[in-house]
Formats: sequence, C-alpha cells, structure tokens
Amino acid sequence: MVLAELGQKIGQAISRMSAKSVLGEDDVKELLNEIARALLQADVNINIVKKLQVSIKTELALAEEGAGLNKRKILQNAVFSGLKRILDPGVKPFMPVKGKQNVVMFVGLQGSGKTTSCTKYAAYFQRKGFKTALVCADTFRAGAYDQLRQNATKAKVRFYGSLTEADPVTIAKEGVAELKKEKYDLIIVDTSGRHKQESALFEEMKQVEVAVKPNDIVFVMSATDGQAVEEQARNFKEMVAVGSVIVTKLDCQTKGGGALSAVAATHSPIVFIGTGEHFDDFDLFQPERFVQKMLGMGDIGGLMDTMRDANIEGNEELYKRLQDGQFTMRDMYEHLQNVLKMGSVGKIMEMLPGMSGLAGTAGQQGDIALKGFIHMLDSMTAAELDEAKVKKMMTPSRMHRIARGSGHSVIEVQNLILSYTKFEEIVKKMGKMNFKAMTQDPTGLASGRMGQQQMGQLAKLLNPNMLRQLGGMGGLQGMMKQMQQGMGGGPGGGMPGGMPDMSAMANMMQMMQGQQRGGRR
Repeated sequence: MVLAELGQKIGQAISRMSAKSVLGEDDVKELLNEIARALLQADVNINIVKKLQVSIKTELALAEEGAGLNKRKILQNAVFSGLKRILDPGVKPFMPVKGKQNVVMFVGLQGSGKTTSCTKYAAYFQRKGFKTALVCADTFRAGAYDQLRQNATKAKVRFYGSLTEADPVTIAKEGVAELKKEKYDLIIVDTSGRHKQESALFEEMKQVEVAVKPNDIVFVMSATDGQAVEEQARNFKEMVAVGSVIVTKLDCQTKGGGALSAVAATHSPIVFIGTGEHFDDFDLFQPERFVQKMLGMGDIGGLMDTMRDANIEGNEELYKRLQDGQFTMRDMYEHLQNVLKMGSVGKIMEMLPGMSGLAGTAGQQGDIALKGFIHMLDSMTAAELDEAKVKKMMTPSRMHRIARGSGHSVIEVQNLILSYTKFEEIVKKMGKMNFKAMTQDPTGLASGRMGQQQMGQLAKLLNPNMLRQLGGMGGLQGMMKQMQQGMGGGPGGGMPGGMPDMSAMANMMQMMQGQQRGGRR
C-alpha cells in the first residue's frame, strides 16, 4: 500500500534525525524537506504539506524547550500530531443508534465503489446487531439493481428495489416507508453515481434527500482518484448536506494520500475506509489509530477490538491450558481458527508495532500457510489432535495419510509439525512465567511497574532482531502497556482483574517469531 511506503519513509527520516546528538536548524529543515518529499510522492496536496511543515516546526520548537525529553519521541509526536490534524476535521461522525430508525443516503462519483460500500456498511452494522436493509435508488446505471441485490443476498441483508419504476425518488421514498414499517434499525439508500457535468443527476440527488430525509449523507470517494476528487467533493458538499466520508480502494498502489488530503475540503469526518473487495475489508476510521499504523507504531487497541468482534477472547479453558503451559494440536487448530476470524494475517501484522512494513507479501503468504495448516489439521484423527507427544506419534505413515487427505505434500505436513513444536516451546515458556504480580496489580503493567524479572523473561521469547525492532525493553514495555489498555485493563474491562489475555499474547509472540524466521531464509 502506498500509505505504508509513506509511513516507512517518514519513520526513516525521524530515525536519522534522532540519531544525532544535537538537532540544529539545518537538521530540522532537512527533516521537514524529507517529510514533504514523501508526502508529495504520495500525492498529498502541496498546500496541506506546507501547513504540516509549519505545524511540525512550531511543535518541535515548543517541545525542545523542555529539558530531558526524548528527541525521537519529540520528532515522532510532532509528525504524528500534524498528520492527525490533516485527517481529523474535529467533527464527530454520525453513528446509527440501535433501536432507532436510521436512514443513511450514499452519494458519490461513478466507479468510486459506492454500491459495494453500501453493502459493506450494512454488513458491518449487521454484525453489530443492527437490523439492516438496502434500497436501490440507482436507475441510471445498467446493472445497478442486480449488483446491489446480489450483494445483499451474499451479505444476508434485506433488499428493496424495483425493475418497473423508473423514478429513483419514488423508489427511495416508498422503500424507506416500507422498511420503516418493518422496523429496520438501519436503512441504506444507494443513489446513482454522478459527475459535476451531470446537472440532472445532481438535481435528482437533491430530490432523493428531500424525499427520504436521511440522518446522514455519506460521500464515497476512491483513493485511486487522488487530488482530482477534491473539486468533486466540494460540488457534492454544496449540493447536499454531506455528513460523512468513506474512502475506498486504499489497498491499491495509487494516490491514497491525495484522496485523504481531499477529505479536508469536505470538512466532514471519514467514517470507514475500504481496504479490499470482501465485505469484511472495511475498517472503522479513527485518525489516531490510522496514523499510528501508517508510521509503524502499531494499533494494539485495534487488534483487541478485532479479537472482541471475532468473539475469541472468552475461552477460559484454552486460556487456562496455555497458562499451565499445555498445548496440543487441537489447541493449535483452535488458535488458527481464531486468527482466521480476525481477518488476514497482513491486517493483523499491521496492528503490531514494528511489523507494518512486513504486512504485504508476508501477510499474503501467511494467509496461504494458515489455511494450508487448517486443511492438514482437518485430516487428523481425534487421537492425533489430542496427543501430548506429537513428534513421537507422527510416524511417516501417518504423515503420508494426512498429506493425501488434505491435498498437501509430506514436506508441508512436516512443516506443520515443526511450527507446532516451536509454538509449543513458546507456550511452555510462557506457562512458567510468573504473572501473579500482573493479576494482583493490573495498574502496574500500564504504569510501567511490571517486574524486571517478568519483563526479562518475556523479552527472551523474542529474538534480538525483533526486540530491536520493537525499540528494546522500553518498546516492549510500551507494547505491553498498549495491550493492557486495548483489553480495557482495570475495572470493568478486559479479562477478570485486568489480566492480559494469554491466548492473544501467545498468538502475537508466535506470529512475531515466525515472521522473523521467515525473514532470515
């Protein structure tokens, strides 16, 4: 993704500057120029780049007045704050309320991914427990009715449309009225894609707004359009009350920075970003978390939210087994199923500090390997899955049978056994670690008071390269703090007593070590 490349370039510039013992005026100028070049290459508007340079320079000047502050932290915070301001208009986005009837109207350019985004939006809130429905008010584009109906069928969402009525205003009005009678929480109206020159379509869009009286109007823009979308965004904003923005196709190697900076022209908040073709490739947009991931700082809070959405944090029996250092093939199978529920491996890696640069090709390879492991585990007997001494039980004849049954080679089955053995070693080490202090004093983890012995033991689970990538012991402690906060540590959140989820931690450690082994081949 072009934005990941942008984050890497900015991160490298910060690292070079923080290595210098004294930061002079020329050094600050060099840093600002490097950041400006990176942003311009990502197609960010030049006026926004200039404003960002000024804000970073001002923040650096103010921060350097404080004695004893970490230089790298100062630089990182200044860049982080500046980028966040670009993406955050300071307006709270509309969010549907369960139990009330919410009408949301979608508008956008032709080819922006509006119709697909309607379905993703409906599916997202349906997973949250909303009763959702889609209305096709696009009578201009051939195939719009069929596309939205097919999408709705796949997502198991209620669909309303008409093949005989030609007036989109009538369809929208009657559809919303009927769905309100059926007590739907969220009614999404898809309208025709349009351009500035199509005055009739713009007038039609205004009439649909008057007819359905939406709670929110979502403008859908494509990241592939770059800065060219800015003028169009202004035109839509002038014609209807655009309240939210969705940016699609951010997974493409294109002009993502231009589209994101164009959002500033609408003064409306981004609510979601589209990162792929599947219905679950749709992420709630939070400026702080987005910039964190872009700069390689990770998003542990987002990772924990993903785990909660996947409903994988409540398995107390598995948690206890891991804490006791017990791990069978069946446990591995359950772990891998849990990881699949969370989405792609690349998406998970983006949320881990220091891992976002490896999330592209490595993430795709990880997805393939993960599914292959599950196929092989599906071909095992109950006795094989529950056996404590896996290496002893896995005779050549058994491995040949598993390979034939799963459609894989014997070498791939051997790789599965090797991966299991490595993961088992990590789980056993973690089972021996003393987490009593963390359970008795959950605030100690978040405040950095985790025992040196425990932190040292945890650090040994990572190889030296990974530890350096996380920023040494300080970075590891920061990650643990993020993890505790993400789990809602403390009263009323996370695991009982604020204890971190060992299942989540083991997953993270395994992915980190596995990735580092792959990088040294």
